[in-house]
Amino acid sequence: MQRACVDQGLIIGGGIAGPVLAMFLQRIGAVGRVFEARSEAEGDGGAYLGVAPNGMNVLGAVGLADEVRAAGHRSAGFRFLNGAGRTIGAMDQRDHEDRYGAAMVMIRRSALHRVLVAAARARGIEVRFDARLVGLDEDALGVTARLAGGVEVRGDALFGCDGIRSKTRSLVLPDAPAPAYAGLVDYGGFVRGVDVPFEAGWNVMVFGRRAFFGAFAPGDGEVWWFHNGGAAEPSAALEPEARRAQILSAHAGDVPWIGELVRATPEILGPWSPHDLLSIPRWHRGRVCLLGDAAHATSPSAGQGASLALEDAMALTVALRDAAAPEAAFAAFERLRRARVERIVRQARRNGDNKAVAGPLARWFRDRALPLFLRFGASAQAEAYGHRIAWSPAA
Repeated sequence: MQRACVDQGLIIGGGIAGPVLAMFLQRIGAVGRVFEARSEAEGDGGAYLGVAPNGMNVLGAVGLADEVRAAGHRSAGFRFLNGAGRTIGAMDQRDHEDRYGAAMVMIRRSALHRVLVAAARARGIEVRFDARLVGLDEDALGVTARLAGGVEVRGDALFGCDGIRSKTRSLVLPDAPAPAYAGLVDYGGFVRGVDVPFEAGWNVMVFGRRAFFGAFAPGDGEVWWFHNGGAAEPSAALEPEARRAQILSAHAGDVPWIGELVRATPEILGPWSPHDLLSIPRWHRGRVCLLGDAAHATSPSAGQGASLALEDAMALTVALRDAAAPEAAFAAFERLRRARVERIVRQARRNGDNKAVAGPLARWFRDRALPLFLRFGASAQAEAYGHRIAWSPAA
């Protein structure tokens, strides 16, 4: 077994990339310690997401694909409707296991987080919550992370997996561009007891008159949903029933089952204001490297955020295994990853822009053009889903 060019790595962020990076590092003889700012009770906020085939294949490489599949539900594909409920396009994913080696898995963010943390701990990896990074000091031999409460931890290198609002990024690259607001406000929820007119396993996406709505029925009597509406950045102080009323107003005149789902949902989750981070001048400095959303955040409109973070964890581990020094590994990692992830972030921006079409003429054009756009999008999807990180050692 080749060993990494680091022995002890400090991983800031315990969401998706952090625990997986620690497990990959363990495979090459390195120790990764995970420090998460949130409490363990908070978990990983949000509603649900899809782990695309490329992400599931990374989880397979670290021995977690079966556990994630068991905690989630296989996606059959996507159906696109207009506000009146007419089907205007579809993307069938039922053959993706044969095509890409894995199918997309729809999973609650909290369930995915629990699986990853539990797996890391079962392998003897330290995952510490309530461990907020406040500063760091670097010298020729390593990095000291200063955590809230006066705690200091030391490692050979530090990996920033702490998301789009990355504290690591602000400390090591203070001049990096700020994340950009995607122009959409998100809400979500989980509800039982509502009959919906679509098959279990399909993601149904509705281009409404004024807003976008997505729903997924796992097949167990529950429906998962999210709402995207164009607006100024939201206020978290908005009262829960005001949030519900805002969503219902945005979908007035759209297919009736949207209103039925929203009215029956016990707790409206959100609001969230999706941001993205297209490009920063560099992803690393000295013995500190960023990955996942800390380096290149994409809006949810691409369906690739989690999967790109998983790819990063594997690709960075390969670079650390094959390089003689951390700085060389970080440079190789960035060269390998930058073009791919920035292309997907740009695609997500275009997808998001198409959700907020206003006016009857624009809606008429979109309904007729969407099948063509989906055919073009299929090639981009195949490129994203078919991507593989090579684990085999360099010759």
